[in-house]
Amino acid sequence: MHNVLVVDDDQITLELLQLILEEFIEGKITTLSSGTQAIEYICSDKISDINLVICDWQMPEKDGIEVLKTLRKRAPNLPFLMLTGNATRDLVITARKEGATDFVAKPFKNYDLTEKVNNLLS
Repeated sequence: MHNVLVVDDDQITLELLQLILEEFIEGKITTLSSGTQAIEYICSDKISDINLVICDWQMPEKDGIEVLKTLRKRAPNLPFLMLTGNATRDLVITARKEGATDFVAKPFKNYDLTEKVNNLLS
């Protein structure tokens, strides 16, 4: 059983990720549609039940880096998969420095996502 937190401000991407993950893993998929909601969730006790965070980089208000920084303070070793439609070298370096475990570029193939998720949960 694995519990995954998925954060993306794009509703279609959020639903797609949820469908892919529900087919692929046994456990609970929690979806949030903003970085602000994600930070509130991470700061709650609920984060202790999560095995993986999948988070979009570019979101209004609080972006993926802010979510990642908050997560690293609360759960330094929890795997964090960053989603981005703009995977520049600088962005990847910044996210790695802040503790991102891996990346998936949008648009992604289901296989690429599930392979990375499998690696992070093993």
